[in-house]
Amino acid sequence: LLHAASAGLTDEQKEFQKVAFDFAANEMAPHRAEWDEKEIFPVETMRRAAQLGFGGIYVQPDVGGSGLSRLDTSIIFEALSTGCTSTTAYMSIHNMCAWMIDTFGSAEQRHKFCPELCTMDKFASYCLTEPGSGSDAASLLTSAKLMGDHYILNGSKAFISGGGDTDVYVVMCRTGGKGAKGISCLVVEKGTPGLGFGKKEKKVGWNSQPTRAVIFEDCAVPVANRLGHEGQGFSIAMKGLNGGRINIASCSLGAAHACVELARDHLTVRKQFGETLSSNQFLQFRLAEMATRLVASRLLVRQAAVALQEDRDDAVSLCSMAKLFATDECFTVRLTFQRSCLLIDLQSSNFLLAFLGHPIWTFCSNLALICSVSWLIPYTSLIDSGPL
Repeated sequence: LLHAASAGLTDEQKEFQKVAFDFAANEMAPHRAEWDEKEIFPVETMRRAAQLGFGGIYVQPDVGGSGLSRLDTSIIFEALSTGCTSTTAYMSIHNMCAWMIDTFGSAEQRHKFCPELCTMDKFASYCLTEPGSGSDAASLLTSAKLMGDHYILNGSKAFISGGGDTDVYVVMCRTGGKGAKGISCLVVEKGTPGLGFGKKEKKVGWNSQPTRAVIFEDCAVPVANRLGHEGQGFSIAMKGLNGGRINIASCSLGAAHACVELARDHLTVRKQFGETLSSNQFLQFRLAEMATRLVASRLLVRQAAVALQEDRDDAVSLCSMAKLFATDECFTVRLTFQRSCLLIDLQSSNFLLAFLGHPIWTFCSNLALICSVSWLIPYTSLIDSGPL
């Protein structure tokens, strides 16, 4: 399986893939069940990951990032997710926020925020979803009224990963009229008067990353914290989420990868009727199907990552396809693992719970796919105006 995950990679990519696999096995996997059971946000573990360059993977080196490609990023997140999918998923969101500031921020903003985000001395959250606007992100209602050299924010964001525990909030808010062109992007720092948080959400899984509502009540944010120009926020959000889809799909790959390895190991050890389960042809077929779904998903995710890096016309479509296909297929891998091996222990259940959010998020990718594919011939790109 490790050979299959490394197939076609450069020597450099194989090296940082190995570093990520080793970190996942030694620093994450032994603790993931405890993190989930006790709802621990593993700050120090993530900071050790940042020391390896995983805090700003595709952020430019002049502000502390690793300067790697989208494909490199997918490889790393897949490997890390074999250790703890929930924690890696949060790290992918943090990386997306850092990239947004690096890409759309001024020189001053980049040097103010990115270095501490890349070291994970500070953590970031992405604030787009609202109680009344999920996949229809362009209908968001959080308002930002310009008053002198500050925007006054009012509104709330829902289901924010890291909310309340993180330090930097990349917020999409309405500075203009209705629709996508009225949305801008502000960076709100923890401790800003008027910034508050809801109760910590109770979840079935993904408990190593806290989830809360983020609430703005006459929250004054300097104009200097706006990324890009007024009205550019929706475009920034969509471009960030294209990479976000690849990142989450990569997390699914890592969880599925771990499931296939656990299934293989179980079948070679467990004996029934005097033989190991690995000699049972039915279970051999199930394991082969699991591996096939994993490899096919990985190929599509990596193709999408390359397309996004090269800014190809089909990049948006491929990102949505990869998210749709990989999360569904990898979820099937996990279910097959559970059914074929009859494992209901905490370790296997942890991987099942890690998958639960991925198919739900796929609904948004389906909408993006509908809006970016015209019967597949040819691919069309609505990067600035399509829904999530």
